[in-house]
Amino acid sequence: MPFAQLVIGPRVRFLGAIGRKCSVVNLDPANDKTSYPCALDVRDLVTLEEIMDEYKLGPNGATLYALEELEENYSWLEEGLKELGDDYVIFDCPGQVELFTHHSSLRNIFFQLQKMGYRLIVMHLVDSYTLTLPSMYISALLLSLRAMLQLDLPHLNVLTKIDNLSNYSSLPFNLDFYTEVQDLNYLLPHLEAESSRLTNSKFSALNTAIIDLVEEFGLVAFETLAVEDKKSMMNLLRAIDRASGYAFGPAEGANDTVWSVAVREGMGGMDVRDVQERWLDAKDEYDDMEREELEEVARMEEKARKAAMGEGLEDEEDEDDQDLANWKGPLPDSGVTVRRKT
Repeated sequence: MPFAQLVIGPRVRFLGAIGRKCSVVNLDPANDKTSYPCALDVRDLVTLEEIMDEYKLGPNGATLYALEELEENYSWLEEGLKELGDDYVIFDCPGQVELFTHHSSLRNIFFQLQKMGYRLIVMHLVDSYTLTLPSMYISALLLSLRAMLQLDLPHLNVLTKIDNLSNYSSLPFNLDFYTEVQDLNYLLPHLEAESSRLTNSKFSALNTAIIDLVEEFGLVAFETLAVEDKKSMMNLLRAIDRASGYAFGPAEGANDTVWSVAVREGMGGMDVRDVQERWLDAKDEYDDMEREELEEVARMEEKARKAAMGEGLEDEEDEDDQDLANWKGPLPDSGVTVRRKT
């Protein structure tokens, strides 16, 4: 049974650091400069430029038409996916919100993928800048909720660029308030303080109704991602695997018991308090510590290079010199290993 991610929202470099053998399928007809090797590219079927030119449509209308074209010619996608076998597939989808909030073509394509046997999970990427204004955060909640209801698939909402939050003004609440979507009524005074127009009684009633709607469904929550941070990347990858079922079914773990996989997947993770401390409360201290670690790694790599070439070992005074002299391989990398299908 093949597994797949459906990535919607603003594109980030998460695709290039998934850390396992995978094939990437571009479903964005406007994406003419992909930063990754495509196993399948919708632009081989239809391009945004030719639709805009032929039907005199704007970029958004042309994207909607292109997805309808892909739905009509789904056999092209199906045949291409069959050649990928059981590869883990990442579908890079267009970013226009209307495609996954009320337009049906993308949803219909996803359901066709399910019929092929794919275990799908939607990753909805939301820029963490939306947390800096209450109105933007409320909008992100509504957008996430609408996408979850429209697509009707296992779904993870992800706050990206979480490492940039320290560059903005301080948030009125800790990060867990936003990721766990706690009692949103506490947000109302800050929402009204954002603009004098929002103090109007009509707006106040509307804001309360929106908050009640989000809380009544109780579906929206957020994971976090700092794409440069390996711990953050691995933590999100574990959440994706648990939500999609991959944690219990990948080929490389086929000989493990369900219990051993469950224990392994639950160990060593980061919760939102760790994220708060790393990127907001003590960012400078963590940055300094990581800088020292990188300098130490660079020093060890240089010593390993000299050891491999037989240079300068007699001049070194550190107690680990003999180990380096006897060691022939490269230094182990404890981070994510990128393995792509060629």
